[in-house]
Amino acid sequence: MLLKMKTLALLGIAAMSLSISNLKCTTNGQPPQADIQPRVDTVLGREMVDNYYWLRDRGDPKVIEYLEAENAYTEAIMKHTEKLQEELFQEMRARIKETDLTVPVKKDDYYYYSRMEEGKQYPIYCRKHGSLESEEEILLDVNQLAEGKQFMSLRVYRVSPDHKLLAYAYDSTGNERFHLKIKNFETGEHLEDRLESISRSVEWANDCRTIFYAVPDEAWRTYKLFRHRLGSSQEDDELVFHEPDEAFWLTISKTKSHGYLLLRLASISSSEYYYLDADQPDGTFRLFQARRPDIRYKIDHHHDQFYIMSNENAENYKLLKCPVKAISSKNRVEVIPHSAAVKIDDFELFADHLVVYEREGGLQRIRIVRLSDNKEHEIEFAEPVYCLSQNSNPEFESHLLRFTYESMITPETVYDYDMITRQREMKKQREVLGEYNFDDYRMERIFAPAHDGTMVPVSLVYKKGLQKNGAAPLYLSGYGAYGSSRDPYFSSNRLSLLDRGFVYAIAHVRGGGEMGRYWYDDGKLLKKKNTFTDFIACAVHLIDEKYTSADKLVIAGGSAGGLLIGAVLNMRPDLFHVAVADVPFVDVINTMRDESIPLTVIEYDEWGNPNDEKFFDYMLSYSPYDNVKAQAYPNILITAGLYDTRVQYWEPDKWIAKLRSMKTDNNRLLLKVNMGAGHGGASGRYDSLNELAFEFAFILDVLGMSD
Repeated sequence: MLLKMKTLALLGIAAMSLSISNLKCTTNGQPPQADIQPRVDTVLGREMVDNYYWLRDRGDPKVIEYLEAENAYTEAIMKHTEKLQEELFQEMRARIKETDLTVPVKKDDYYYYSRMEEGKQYPIYCRKHGSLESEEEILLDVNQLAEGKQFMSLRVYRVSPDHKLLAYAYDSTGNERFHLKIKNFETGEHLEDRLESISRSVEWANDCRTIFYAVPDEAWRTYKLFRHRLGSSQEDDELVFHEPDEAFWLTISKTKSHGYLLLRLASISSSEYYYLDADQPDGTFRLFQARRPDIRYKIDHHHDQFYIMSNENAENYKLLKCPVKAISSKNRVEVIPHSAAVKIDDFELFADHLVVYEREGGLQRIRIVRLSDNKEHEIEFAEPVYCLSQNSNPEFESHLLRFTYESMITPETVYDYDMITRQREMKKQREVLGEYNFDDYRMERIFAPAHDGTMVPVSLVYKKGLQKNGAAPLYLSGYGAYGSSRDPYFSSNRLSLLDRGFVYAIAHVRGGGEMGRYWYDDGKLLKKKNTFTDFIACAVHLIDEKYTSADKLVIAGGSAGGLLIGAVLNMRPDLFHVAVADVPFVDVINTMRDESIPLTVIEYDEWGNPNDEKFFDYMLSYSPYDNVKAQAYPNILITAGLYDTRVQYWEPDKWIAKLRSMKTDNNRLLLKVNMGAGHGGASGRYDSLNELAFEFAFILDVLGMSD
């Protein structure tokens, strides 16, 4: 799901500012001040003033000068923590098995995997033919691809059905516009084919000569599907589909059966599928079911049947099937009925089995159905709090299900589960080097009462021996948007906090999908404030239960989670001592009114359309940028990416400028802008660790724990 965000501003504030030409980190430790250049706009008959609108112009040297001044100030303020940053980096790096490989995935006669080498930032993709004892064939070394580049993200890696060609696409700036090349494994050379400025949605047809790919428009919405035949130029590619509705985006995929190519058109609230015989790539895609408001569905193929996961009269989804040759609704039969208590997250088809990924009471589970007689069972898990994810299962005829399991104390573990014998085999558990022992830690799941009586789950982990006297520092994170579930996952990096006495907590607030579809619906549009009040309720409950105290409480969130952090800082700044907001969506009104910005129109179904007065008023009431007040704020670290297409860099930049002009405290307020990356920050694994070490150092230093 797309994780983006933004915002406009108002409130003209008279404040002293330095000339932009004098922006620099001054010797007396004063932060840079952004010029106030009021921009007046009329919205629904109201006058709106945005003092920092000028920061949107990335091509203006004064904007770059301001961002560099903010970075210089942050570097100066944090200089005394450089030793701590290095210590944290080395701690986290020492827990990683730097030379390692993924569990090989069998596909036909090949075993595909990737591996990492010590000292290298990126993976090396490989395979073996016939058996795991065969000679290794290196398919793509991303480290070589990244040579001379500050950023590298490989997001398309598609081996052709005959295993002779590799289509791969990369982004070297962070703006998520990809360049595709095709490598011939037999010769080791690249074909002359080049596809520029495409999306990450790419799929082969079964003829191994045709590639379908999607391209984005100026607003970063994938809106056109093209058909490319090897040996031709991109200019000659055939336009297969054009989606004109700005609320919809398209993707292309292929069923595990290899029977059909699936063209999916989706908005946040509805979807539509077209299908094409993968053996007939020159054919025409056929409509499966026309889109309807608020109806979302997904299809997959099994022999002579299509399976359909649908929310029609089924808020938590139901599963149906119909004959391939008779797809109308009257021919559909129910496979799994709707349940008010159990949400179907996804499903997966094998020749003899149906796998259903479900969620009940906030916990994930896997249901296995034998298709010959519809007998079913569930895979059992021992821990009370855990996290599941689908793994790679490319072989349709297999009776082995591969999935990944982890918890807040159990590292990521890959299992192969035999759906016939019901035996599971652990294929690999991510090693945590050093002296990690999961028995040294405890995890819990508690519930915090929200303002309306709703009980909000909180997942916790801490080192055993914690005394609940309010003295422990606590790191509370949250997200709460798009129906995305933030499940209790494992992180070896987190040990750098836990081993220093921290409690780590995840607030599963409304707006996410942890407790079912209604949990999402209760935290979006005109109910969005539930996300923020839920988070505050979790913080209050953790303090009341003596896990921590307000002067030890750290909060953190990124992207839509950054919106959460910005909103609660305006609402209850007294409740927190430190806040970290990574690439935060904080300029809600301005962003959602600007249809030229990537993803804006698509997200009307998430936040509301500000051209409608009721949505405008509601969004304005919580938009972090628009609700900055003359009050004391906690210590705050904000990050941004200059080439971020999801949350434009100017949102955090404008927000910090306004905070600086209005806050009444002397607490730290820092902005760190990655001048060579996008939404995800640094791309290399060591660079990413350095960024995290910086954030942890900021937190520890503010809490007086830097020694």
